[in-house]
Amino acid sequence: MNRQAQAVILFLFGGAVLKASLGDLYLRYVKEGLRPFLIAAGLALVAAAVMTLWYEFRKPAASGAASSGADSAEGDGEHGGDEHADDHGHAHHEPRVGWLLILPVLGLLLVAPPALGSYTAGQSGTVQVSADSDYAPLPEGDPVRVSLLDYASRVIYDEGRSVTGRRLALTGFVTTGPEGVMLARIVVSCCAADGRPIKVGLDGGPVVDVPAGTWLEVTGRLSAKRGKDPVNQADIAYLEVEQWKPVAAPKQQYE
Repeated sequence: MNRQAQAVILFLFGGAVLKASLGDLYLRYVKEGLRPFLIAAGLALVAAAVMTLWYEFRKPAASGAASSGADSAEGDGEHGGDEHADDHGHAHHEPRVGWLLILPVLGLLLVAPPALGSYTAGQSGTVQVSADSDYAPLPEGDPVRVSLLDYASRVIYDEGRSVTGRRLALTGFVTTGPEGVMLARIVVSCCAADGRPIKVGLDGGPVVDVPAGTWLEVTGRLSAKRGKDPVNQADIAYLEVEQWKPVAAPKQQYE
C-alpha cells in the first residue's frame, strides 16, 4: 500500500465519520454530547488525507526538475544510470495488511447496525442505580414523563416517596425476565461499548403481549412489588400498569 492509497482510505474513513455524525447514525454508537468531537475528528481526517494527496502528487514534478541537472552531469553511462534507478527510483511500499483498514470504513459506509436492545438487556444485569441525596419533586403533568433510570433510583433508594400518588409515563423496549415482561433501556456512560440495561418490571394491568424489542409507552403508578435481576442480583423496581401503547423508537435510544 503506497501513500496515495493510504490517503484515500484516510479520506473515506473521515468521510464516513462525518456522514454518521451529521445525521443520527452516530447515536447508535455514542452519546449525543459527543457529536461536536466526532465532527471535528472527521474534518481532521479529511484534511490530513487531502494534504497527503497534494504532497504526493506535487512531489514527482518537483523531484523531476531537481534531478534533470544531475542526469546531464552523469552522462550517458549505462552503469551509472542503473545505480541511480536502484538507489532512488524504487518506491517503498507498506505491508499489504494495511488494506484491512478499509474494513471499518466499509462498515461505517454500508452497514447501519441497530442500537443495543432486548438481546443485550437479556444477557446483562440491570444497572446498579446510585442514590441521590435529594430527589427533587416531579414536574407538573398527568402523567408525568420519567426516565427508567430516574424511576428506578427514586423507587429503590427513596422508597418511592417522590413518585407516590403520581401517574407516570415510562418509555422503553420490551424484554423478558423470570417474573414476566419488563421495560428496559440501555444506559451508556460514553459509548455503546459500556452500555448496560436499566430494567423496570411491569405489574398488573392489561397484559403486555408484544414481541421482545418492541418500544412501548407505559402509563401507571408506583408498585410495592420489588424483584431481583437473576443475572447480577440487583434490585428491580416495578410499575403498576394502567395502560400501554406501542410507539416508534426514539431518536436517542440510550439513556
